[in-house]
Amino acid sequence: NSILLIHFANESRIEDEAIDPVTAAIHAGRTRFRPVLMTALAMILGMLPMALGVGEGGEQNAPLGRAVIGGLSVSTLATLVAIPCAYALLRRKTPAIGRHDRAVAEADRAHSKADQAGPRTSAGPRRNSGGEGS
Repeated sequence: NSILLIHFANESRIEDEAIDPVTAAIHAGRTRFRPVLMTALAMILGMLPMALGVGEGGEQNAPLGRAVIGGLSVSTLATLVAIPCAYALLRRKTPAIGRHDRAVAEADRAHSKADQAGPRTSAGPRRNSGGEGS
């Protein structure tokens, strides 16, 4: 969840370079708030029977369930509060486009230039270079 929050903030800053880190972090937090809570609550509610120690031998697994619920609660709080604050304080420069994103953008530009140049002509029939039927 934290990685998606940071990715979303970076993407919004790449799209609009005028956005400062604080605004990007707030926008990402507002957008990702519901999905983060939904995933955390689903996991917490799923671990509740284990934490309560229901069933035969349940008292052995109860501490594990409680630890998982505590960890999920703390990590959710960190995702929604601490991570956006840290992003706003530490991420001053606009994120750079990665190698993969740059390659995709260049391929899109080349493709659009080829489309503007007109229809492609065929160099003739294709020949089978081996395998069956050659």
